Amino acid sequence: MRLCAWYLYGEKHRGYALNPVANFHLQNGSVMWRINWMADTSPRGIGTSCGMMVNYRYFLEDTASNSAAYLGTQQIQASEQVLSLVSQFQQNSKL
Repeated sequence: MRLCAWYLYGEKHRGYALNPVANFHLQNGSVMWRINWMADTSPRGIGTSCGMMVNYRYFLEDTASNSAAYLGTQQIQASEQVLSLVSQFQQNSKL
């Protein structure tokens, strides 16, 4: 879960989220809301994402500012759950 959070939040391509689905939702002003363990146990889900799934949440009053922040400064809006997992990854990573 920590590695998944880091991949989605911390791994970048030209400053933006490396994952194309994350990049799509973040460009449109969402918040990286929750990472779900074993949410997609289909063979495809296990093969492509180890069964993990991410929820992106859109707060309509914040989508324009979130989108502008992401496109302008590559700032990702994320929930406390996601940020906690990112922090845990950073503390324990040897990367």
